[in-house]
Amino acid sequence: MTRDGRRGEATGDPVDDATLALLLEVSGTPKPGNVDRRRDLDDLRFEAFLGGAVGARAGLELAGETAADAGPADDVPAVGAAFERAVSGMAARAGTNTQFGCLLLLVPLVRAAADPDRGLSPDGLDAVCRTTTVDDAVAFYRAFEAVDVAVDDPPSDATDLDVRRGSDAEPALRERGATLRDVLALSADAGDPGDPETTEDPDRVPDRNAAEWTEGFPRTFRAAEWILTDEGPLADRAARAFLGLLAAEPDTLVASTLDAETAREASGRARAILEPDAGDPSGPVGNVSGVSADAVHGADLDAAESLAAAFVAEGINPGTTADLTCAALFVALRRGAEVAP
Repeated sequence: MTRDGRRGEATGDPVDDATLALLLEVSGTPKPGNVDRRRDLDDLRFEAFLGGAVGARAGLELAGETAADAGPADDVPAVGAAFERAVSGMAARAGTNTQFGCLLLLVPLVRAAADPDRGLSPDGLDAVCRTTTVDDAVAFYRAFEAVDVAVDDPPSDATDLDVRRGSDAEPALRERGATLRDVLALSADAGDPGDPETTEDPDRVPDRNAAEWTEGFPRTFRAAEWILTDEGPLADRAARAFLGLLAAEPDTLVASTLDAETAREASGRARAILEPDAGDPSGPVGNVSGVSADAVHGADLDAAESLAAAFVAEGINPGTTADLTCAALFVALRRGAEVAP
């Protein structure tokens, strides 16, 4: 594959890399608590994720269209429309929700990668996210009508923006002038535990995917570096990156479906695999910058197999961590990672 010397990024089709990232993510094993090529869950099977990746492609193609492709800037497909198309295609082919969170991250990543004026960088992603509109937010809400998505209750002052309302929330979105980034910022903010006025639940685990949208995708880029500097098959590198992401911060889906304490304990158990000589870790390290590449690269995947079995038995499914792993794989592919030996 040829490379763009200005950025060191792939000059091939970012939609191809996004599709491959979806396939590689589910192929990585073990990813404790998640579907992988060796492990199904009671209500989710490996092949459903393969179908979801294929079905999402039409939406990813919309995300990859830029002004150069579409003509006048006003004709460039909106980010929200691309996401809604990707989710509906995923749901139609998979028959269920397989990669909703992955697509929420991949759509802006593909848009940034396809736009030479922005590029695949934190600043480029921030520009994409900040230019979203109210129409993008409306499309995002409509996407929730295609699949069931586990989400927390909204803040007490934003119950009219509960995503579970789907298109019924459109009047509230338009009245507030809330863009897609604005909506995601509500989920990204965990509040200040020292200021009870900022949140009703200071112990809440924030939405890591939403935080990527508001923070310039730091987890995605950090984990991409772990993958790029690792060795061996990409699927194995992805499995180790998954452990690093889970060790760093509690998983949003685990907190939503179970509770915050369980999510933090799960992160501590992943951290014990990365740092087996550190004793009994009490919890996550705080953020991805606290996890070293050496620890990730040295992760014992045999030990992770045991954790995977335990998580499945306990109903612990770190799905948000899988979403971030998929996004990291996309960035790694754009920056030179290859599936060939």
